[in-house]
Amino acid sequence: MSVRIVLVGYGRMGKAIDALSADHDCEVVERLDVHNNLHGEGIDSPSLPDADVAIEFSLAGSVASNVKKLAARRINVVVGTTGWEAEEADVRRVAAEAGIGVVQAANFSLGVNLFRAVVERSAALFARYDDFGSWIHEGHHAAKRDAPSGTALALGTAMRKAGYARHIDVSSTRAGRMPGMHTVGYDGPFDTITLTHTARDRATFARGALEAARWVCGRRGWFSMRDVLGID
Repeated sequence: MSVRIVLVGYGRMGKAIDALSADHDCEVVERLDVHNNLHGEGIDSPSLPDADVAIEFSLAGSVASNVKKLAARRINVVVGTTGWEAEEADVRRVAAEAGIGVVQAANFSLGVNLFRAVVERSAALFARYDDFGSWIHEGHHAAKRDAPSGTALALGTAMRKAGYARHIDVSSTRAGRMPGMHTVGYDGPFDTITLTHTARDRATFARGALEAARWVCGRRGWFSMRDVLGID
């Protein structure tokens, strides 16, 4: 049976997800954007079709309200919007009280999430050597609003959790139509090591979001892409 999906946010990501949905046995039953969900009225509408999962790629200022409204309707949610982390604790509480499942990720690319696991391992190794400094650089299209990206911040958090306690220099580039590039580097007295993930097509993020939607269907709790991919 197809997973019935509501798209909340119909920009580049929403349209990419829509285009791939049928290939992943998903059916988009509603598309909500500023013209029909400016203040959440589309989610509140009694005419909203029955749905298994909502995929949220709107604006940072709308995420908390949208997810709370979806929770009230007992619709599970995949959240890909970044920049709303200050409200996360409150949204988690509401989701738990409603008994819905939520997958939140700064980046839904399967490659990026596997890359993060590699970065964690590298950080644990380089943490032992004080003469190696580190950095993260990310680049995205000129229209991306938040900088550093949510993925860059997540990589930094993963490195620190892996035991890398020294300063990590983080920088950003916003230019053209770059779909996404992240580099983690280590520099020592005699050599430099870099690990890079480059997205070639926005479809990689759409595919991951659809995989997450299929996975979270029928589940309860707050999850990440590590849970979806089964990464320990």
